[in-house]
Amino acid sequence: MSEPNLLNHALIAQVLHDLHNGQIRRIRAMGFDEAVLEALKHPAIASMLANSTVSWCSVTINHDAMRCLLQRVSEIDHETDEIDRLLRLGATTEILGEFYGLTNQEVALRRTVIGLPKRKGRHRMLSDEESTELWRRCRATVRQEQIDPQDKRAILRMAADMAEQMALPLAVIWNALRSWIKAKQF
Repeated sequence: MSEPNLLNHALIAQVLHDLHNGQIRRIRAMGFDEAVLEALKHPAIASMLANSTVSWCSVTINHDAMRCLLQRVSEIDHETDEIDRLLRLGATTEILGEFYGLTNQEVALRRTVIGLPKRKGRHRMLSDEESTELWRRCRATVRQEQIDPQDKRAILRMAADMAEQMALPLAVIWNALRSWIKAKQF
């Protein structure tokens, strides 16, 4: 005896679920007409269609939609890596809220997930030597890479790189850069 066609079974299960939830347009978009919808109200007919060994439906792949979904997964992975890096470098909740729309709770959860200790208090201020060195490095990077000081994402990337290179908290560097940009010193 032949096995029931799993695709038939899955499609009927989806249609019955959609019927139960009033998603008639969705069912019609799959190709079902009024007569079939009426017939599916009878459990014996739905069971017969679901358990049929004859394949009465087929699958088509929307390649454009699939590519978009796969690209989005890649973007989400990249964004997660960026957020984790910024947190490890000392980004504040404000920075992550501004650039990634994360709430205080989401930032706290991310910190916990990646094993960062809870922060206590404010970050320290830059010493005069650190400030001078940061200014020198940032000014050179802005000129060399032709970074627009109004491009906040580019400035954040540069700040993260500087935090890594100088072993300083990102929040401290970000605040210094913002004040210099506001004063039009770049």
